[in-house]
Amino acid sequence: MISSKITKRYAKSLIELSIERGQLTNSYNDLVLVNKVCAENSDFTLMLKSPIIGTEKKLAIINSIFSNQLSKLTLLFIEIITKKKRESLLSSIAENFVELYKTHNKIISASVITSVPIDNTIRDKIISLVKKNTEFEVELNEKINTEIIGGSIINIGDYQLDSSVKTQLQNLKNSYNKNLFVKDY
Repeated sequence: MISSKITKRYAKSLIELSIERGQLTNSYNDLVLVNKVCAENSDFTLMLKSPIIGTEKKLAIINSIFSNQLSKLTLLFIEIITKKKRESLLSSIAENFVELYKTHNKIISASVITSVPIDNTIRDKIISLVKKNTEFEVELNEKINTEIIGGSIINIGDYQLDSSVKTQLQNLKNSYNKNLFVKDY
């Protein structure tokens, strides 16, 4: 909980600084890259969390990895975080920054899970449905899961619309498993 507050504060300060300097899009792209590196490379994340590796060594590693890929503002921000011994929270800070960026630019993430790839007309219908209900721009993530047999599962934040055949079959099975001959008196 405390680290969550800390990461939100750091992310908020970076987004405010990026807006002030007119580098919001650059900072967003940088932190998406940092988050991707943290998610895909467990050794990098373990290095950030390690108390054995010194601050200067961590800064040298971060600079060797990101010096040609990140903007100067983002590199300085990461350097400040590292010097304050908060480098283990870098991934969470990046996630919070991306969330704040999407809120600032009125972008909502939605995901659709289907058993087969969807075509452009269905994609446009899903996007227009989400946009109509939220008035935000939609970032649609598509996933394919053959286990749902047919239909779709649409997730928008905490809201889920499940019209998959698998769920309908499970609901039908559950309704037949009820014993209708048990007296309720």
